[in-house]
Amino acid sequence: MRHDAETGPGGTRRPPGRPPVCDPVTLEIVRGAISAAQSEMEALIERTAISAFIREKKDFYTALFDADGVMAVGSKVPIFGDLTGPVFASFPRETMRPGDIYWYNDCYGSRGAVSHSNDQVLLAPVFRDGVLTAFVMSWAHFADIGGLRAGSISPDATEIFQEGIIVPPTKLVDEGRTNEATLAIFHRNSRFPDQSVGDMSALVASVGLGVTRVGEIAERFGREVFADALVQLLQRTRTLVRQRLAETFDYGTHRFTDAIDTDGHGNGPFRMRFALTRERGADGEDRFIFDATESDDQAAGPVNLIMNPGVPGAALGLYYLGGDPAQVCNAGGPLAIDEVRLREGSIVQPKWPAPLGLRGLTMMRMLSALNGLVNVAGGGAPAAQSAYVVAMIRGTAADEDGTLSPYLLSDGIGVGYGARPTADGIDAVYFVAQENYPIEFLELGYPVRMRSYGIAVDSGGPGRYRGGCGIVREYEILAETAMLSIRIDSVKNPPWGYAGGMSGGPGRVVVNPGTPAERELAPLSDGNALKKGEILRIETGGGGGYGHPFDRPEADVLEDVLGGFVTAEAAARHYGVVVSDGTLDAAATAARRAERPAVAAFHRNEYVDVLV
Repeated sequence: MRHDAETGPGGTRRPPGRPPVCDPVTLEIVRGAISAAQSEMEALIERTAISAFIREKKDFYTALFDADGVMAVGSKVPIFGDLTGPVFASFPRETMRPGDIYWYNDCYGSRGAVSHSNDQVLLAPVFRDGVLTAFVMSWAHFADIGGLRAGSISPDATEIFQEGIIVPPTKLVDEGRTNEATLAIFHRNSRFPDQSVGDMSALVASVGLGVTRVGEIAERFGREVFADALVQLLQRTRTLVRQRLAETFDYGTHRFTDAIDTDGHGNGPFRMRFALTRERGADGEDRFIFDATESDDQAAGPVNLIMNPGVPGAALGLYYLGGDPAQVCNAGGPLAIDEVRLREGSIVQPKWPAPLGLRGLTMMRMLSALNGLVNVAGGGAPAAQSAYVVAMIRGTAADEDGTLSPYLLSDGIGVGYGARPTADGIDAVYFVAQENYPIEFLELGYPVRMRSYGIAVDSGGPGRYRGGCGIVREYEILAETAMLSIRIDSVKNPPWGYAGGMSGGPGRVVVNPGTPAERELAPLSDGNALKKGEILRIETGGGGGYGHPFDRPEADVLEDVLGGFVTAEAAARHYGVVVSDGTLDAAATAARRAERPAVAAFHRNEYVDVLV
């Protein structure tokens, strides 16, 4: 399977010789206005959604597109591809009318634009004076859409049909009239329909707000100026990303390999083998080709990822934008890659109907592998991060009157991110702008008591810059019945360290820690029965380190020890820094650091020159 960067009809490049219509000052005003509209749409979802994974975890995103469906501004999330194309394939743009809203969650039908079935996409056209001017999109993870297990995600799944109802591109609202029958079918498939109803209402309200705000912007500046502003922003991002690619990647092919441990069915590891080639085209211009065809075959379990062809460029684009507030996340990143090569039947391009529910593991390793590609080329990307952990506890709990009711606790737990060339990795992060549940929320909303919540000491990879640390959570089970599904990766293949930095620590799951009844659970498993009163301890992994650990300033190591990020034993063993009774032993440290260990480019359990 190949993908070539395409130019939308008038949406991505101004015709040759035509001067810009939008002047530079107006361009920046439009940029700020569309970014504000996109943020306001997200704020509405956060404040009106019902389920915890959307309202508290903030697992939702919004985006705006030009009249051709090319993304003009979106959330800074490097997992999106062509979100509008699946709708256009079933509903041509010329058939759309004001008041329409389109809906889908079909992963295979969208070529991975949405990558597991819990994620619902709503898309609405924006008209001005009867002319199609733009599109707005809202997207969110729904807590339960049916399937094999509550939560619709389970390591037990062997096909996508076990992961909940599949919605192909559908007209949800026709010129303001909602298709209530279709919605009723969808909500009927949820074990928690009230949450489903409330979350869909929040998404509908969000795209409605987006239609209003984008329409106001187009009216304020005029359709022609507005359209040209979007073209300029797209071209600006594409040009910047291509310039940075050329600065990073010399001519030739650059390769990197990363791996996930298992699919939960006894198979693995699964390797993602990526290559990026820079070559001179027939026209004398650079061509950038991304190739993932040598990645391992798809998995029997649900760790497969349908990598949309736009994803590699989107991820690299966000890395090169580097959080610059003057730039916007748009389709300029994907358009900077001239060709994307994927192999059907691989772990990153599985064949229907392979399961996809736990694709987050593969997605996070994919992002690390892209960082590895940049580092192989000498670009100075961060070391690898752990994949965020998801624990689902389902069962029955007694209400105040003693009635047993079903519950589902879906707890996404943060991990450590990789260290950077100039800074430590970030501690205890879930994913992008998403958050860990506060203890107060967990205890008020679910039948658990939190025994502890803090940093997983020594989980950050040692280095000149330390990898971010993971999290420890301990739950006391208060429910009458409880069944745990757990997703932890990077145990056998921990996040790699770079430039002498060491790999991050692995995560683990333990029941009744420190007691005769202690037992450790498989890190990717379901059907783990827990009894009332038992203690569940989850430790999440850390990020890789960057640079030789002996180059970390002694004062920084001491601060890590005093702050509970590194033990005194690890400080001496990995950093050569001796801390005794909370103080630095300068003489002992000098003696240890005099014997400087040799290192190599990468570290995963041991130092190696390349990862294969």
